[in-house]
Amino acid sequence: MRKAFISPSKYVQGENEILNLGYFIRTYGDSALLIAHPEDVKRVKDKLDVTINKFNVTLVESGFHGECTRDEIKRLKELAREKKCSCTIGLGGGKAIDTAKCVAEGDALIIVPTIAATDAPTSHSAVIYTEEGAFEDYAYFKQSPSVVMIDTTVIANAPTRFLVSGMGDALSTYYEARATSRSFTKVNAGLPCGVHEGAASVARGTKAALALAKLCYETLLEDGVNAKIACDSNQVTPALENIIETNILLSGLGFESGGLAAAHAIHNGLTVLPGTHHYFHGEKVAFSTIAQLVLENAPQAELNEVLEFCSAIGLPVCLADIGVNSITQEELLKVAQIACIPEESIHAMPFPITEEAVASAIAVANQIGREFKKSKGAL
Repeated sequence: MRKAFISPSKYVQGENEILNLGYFIRTYGDSALLIAHPEDVKRVKDKLDVTINKFNVTLVESGFHGECTRDEIKRLKELAREKKCSCTIGLGGGKAIDTAKCVAEGDALIIVPTIAATDAPTSHSAVIYTEEGAFEDYAYFKQSPSVVMIDTTVIANAPTRFLVSGMGDALSTYYEARATSRSFTKVNAGLPCGVHEGAASVARGTKAALALAKLCYETLLEDGVNAKIACDSNQVTPALENIIETNILLSGLGFESGGLAAAHAIHNGLTVLPGTHHYFHGEKVAFSTIAQLVLENAPQAELNEVLEFCSAIGLPVCLADIGVNSITQEELLKVAQIACIPEESIHAMPFPITEEAVASAIAVANQIGREFKKSKGAL
């Protein structure tokens, strides 16, 4: 059996870590193309100024347009060549990070997230959008980012909702990796640059990835509540540090090398419902994780544990929590149809999948979540 595991070359995390950015730029040369939204640059400008002066490096401002499109990627590649940049930096949220990945194409790349809302920073993939902001394609590169640098002070001062959303994304990691392990389905770690199918792209997850995914879940239960409280207070504590690592590193390694299954596919299906558009990725994944547990008929104790965790930190447990106050059978089937397209990760589940079964799982998960909230006096 062919297996694969992929990870960044270096992951560093600490208070005021951005002050060391110049050191990592220096490992490649003396200049870097900075791809970041102006507001994110403004948040950390003082630290950027210090590290630039300390290490005598140049940051080339990209004038990032805010969307990861083919035209923007082409423009920034030309800018990097013109300015002879030694490396690329993606600083901020998902769009800036994905654009930086596409510009670097697997070479000298430093990722500096300013929020811990998803597990994308460590991955060797990116999402490309159209000029109108619609999904266009996935891109895969020859390796993960060279350096992932986490400034915990910056993340502690970001809105708590981002951190909680990241915990929602991380919540699915173990359950999806477990399902993929049971079905021996291929994982993203086996996808080299430009390869989507064929012998070179097929690899199964490793025991190491499954162990990291399990640790991801355990850390959420142990530190999630206290990390949220710390972030509410804009304070860096051991619990917050652990959850930042969980949201970004453990979940990132877990999903790429452990595999995705029903939860992320159901998330993708839910995006067809207009009410969900105002909610973050991880918030929708949290409810989709409950739907996956229903789909696989997980033990009641396991389901209750997930419901209690979501309730404790403010993650969705029913459709109303992600903007869907009512849903028809026709809409359920439409969501299920999108979740079940042939290339979706739901087929990593260790049993046959039907659209009807998925629609039923979503409906029952919604009812379970509603009854749980009612029992807590929250409905």
